[in-house]
Amino acid sequence: MPSSSPRRATLATVAASAGVSIATVSKVLNGRSDVAPATRTLVESLLRQHDYVAPAPRRDATRRGTIEVQVDKDLNAYSTEIIQGAVTAGEEVDVAVVVSVRRHSDRPTAWARDLAAAGRLALIAVTSELTVGHLTALSRAGLSLVMIDPLNQPRTRVISIGSTNFAGGLAATQHLLSLGHRRIAFIGGHATAACHQARMHGYRAAMEAAGAHVLPGYIQTGHFHYDDGVAGSSALLDLSRPPTAVFAGNDETALGVIEGARTRGLRVPADLSIVGFDDTQIAAMASPPLTTVRQPLRQMGGVALRSALRLAAGERTDSHHVELATELVVRASTAPVRAG
Repeated sequence: MPSSSPRRATLATVAASAGVSIATVSKVLNGRSDVAPATRTLVESLLRQHDYVAPAPRRDATRRGTIEVQVDKDLNAYSTEIIQGAVTAGEEVDVAVVVSVRRHSDRPTAWARDLAAAGRLALIAVTSELTVGHLTALSRAGLSLVMIDPLNQPRTRVISIGSTNFAGGLAATQHLLSLGHRRIAFIGGHATAACHQARMHGYRAAMEAAGAHVLPGYIQTGHFHYDDGVAGSSALLDLSRPPTAVFAGNDETALGVIEGARTRGLRVPADLSIVGFDDTQIAAMASPPLTTVRQPLRQMGGVALRSALRLAAGERTDSHHVELATELVVRASTAPVRAG
């Protein structure tokens, strides 16, 4: 049965459309100056029209190449840890790592073509939203893709790296319950993000198992930012029955909750216990030091890089989704609930 996938355009296809030789098209691609301006303009237009991408040669993963790590929007403590893990793993196999911030925009074909032209072996996308168009463009360009905590889980079989988010959410909430807290709130991230959903379900499962009700307004969503913690804590503390503890979906949000409590004259943890998620460097630097769920972020970056190299070399992977273990780290931001 013939394949339904579109056939990749070749130099011959473009040359025939332009009415020139394959050699002329090759000269345009290579930036040669011995091509008439009108001919160059025509050929470049047809290259774009045909979505032409130069075929990517099969690479040996042991050869020096470049992996691009793309993060969504600004760098933060979470993404910096992942990048460090990828860079360290790259150094071990003599592969350079380039970092970019949300370059895919709304022109997937041009974006993928630029990546291929820059000599990338593969792309690692950190908490990004990639559409089917982006995935198709990467495939046509011969580029492999690994995603870390994708905001939208692609329907196609894309390799993704994460952690045991459900178990982490469960452990964080169970810790607060063990301290006598029953009015425990949750401030998460993007409502559709898989990691947010898993952490929230872990929180709900622990609450249900303990017979503790999740009161109306106790679940807040955001973008895993500091400001979300400030705004979320304000909304929670305005409730008629405010929580005595908050499980924040990441460390940055947790620091926002600490600030929100401070502005209300509340002490952490005497008046409000707080647990974060990630265990980035800012967790130990917080005041008070933050109880949090440790994700092995550097290890996740290393696993992503090694997976990307295997894909670029044409090797098969053992699993399409890898989850690394989380661990609760108890510090000074949690304490037993006050009587009364």
